[in-house]
Amino acid sequence: MLTWEICGMLFIIVLGSLLHFAFEWSGRWLPLGAVAAVNESVWEHLKLGFWPALLYAIIEHPWLGRAPNNFSVAKSAGICVIPAVIVGLFYSYTAVLGEHLLAADIAIFVVAVVAGQLVSYRLLRAAPLPRRLNLLAPVAVVLLGIAFVLFTYHPPALPIFRDSLTGGYGVGG
Repeated sequence: MLTWEICGMLFIIVLGSLLHFAFEWSGRWLPLGAVAAVNESVWEHLKLGFWPALLYAIIEHPWLGRAPNNFSVAKSAGICVIPAVIVGLFYSYTAVLGEHLLAADIAIFVVAVVAGQLVSYRLLRAAPLPRRLNLLAPVAVVLLGIAFVLFTYHPPALPIFRDSLTGGYGVGG
């Protein structure tokens, strides 16, 4: 299982890095905006870890889904940890420095992915959790996925959604 989670780290980091540029590379193809960053807001960067982690969990399921304990809880928690770590670390260090640094942002992405996969690994190896929890855990992932799509095309005017380069919001910003 550890090998799967380490491979997942690499998969998520590589695919997430590609998704950072995919929207521009596609000529700003609107449907791709649901999963790729459409601007330089913090919100759009959260998708770079979320969608690849979800895809990796789907790939991993046929191989590990029934064998380890708590697959749904483990994968759901790991997927949700990634954006939470990014938000927490980004706003913490920028509050101290007063600005963001590209190297720090990249390091935060990597740390968040590693944290998400380690949380997943820990839960996969834990004693079985109640079946109800394994059935409900993916709901958080579904809701977060819906939020990523919805707020890409219709973002609220809040700082997390503001493009740091243009000051705009969402696909049009």
